[in-house]
Amino acid sequence: MRPVPAFIATCALLGSSMAPAHSGPSKTLATGALQDGSGAHHGTVALSGTDGRLHMTVKASGLTPGMHGLHIHAVGACTAPDFTSAGGHWNPDNKQHGHANPMGAHRGDLPQLDVAADGTGKAEFDIASSLSELLDADGAALIVHAAADDEKTDPTGNSGARLLCAVLTPAG
Repeated sequence: MRPVPAFIATCALLGSSMAPAHSGPSKTLATGALQDGSGAHHGTVALSGTDGRLHMTVKASGLTPGMHGLHIHAVGACTAPDFTSAGGHWNPDNKQHGHANPMGAHRGDLPQLDVAADGTGKAEFDIASSLSELLDADGAALIVHAAADDEKTDPTGNSGARLLCAVLTPAG
């Protein structure tokens, strides 16, 4: 089991928009399929939860081992090859980027995706939001970036190119 990064524990204690993952099953509220710029499938995203706290599970494959920035982007569009159609990070509170930034963090700033030697990674965490707030009129997307997020540089955390994208859509 990997240790929980200090910024996650700190965010939980401070009541920030992100807290460590909860346990227990709940109904799937939204899903997404992670695709690369050529349209190849590389994993899934699932959202569950209620009452202003969403639980997100990300499972990805076919990536370079190491840390990758993981963010919710403001627009539910994944136009290949570079996914710029997803817009900037989801930031309804008009903050700066990063959990180490004293002016941050966006609600779209998520924990790193730690990818193992076999190219797979899984992340689970909670987000303070209702589904209707997250999936507003223009939707939302989850992006996996090429590099680690430095947790402080506004607006992107120097996390590099957008490698994988999933449009988040309501389940059912």
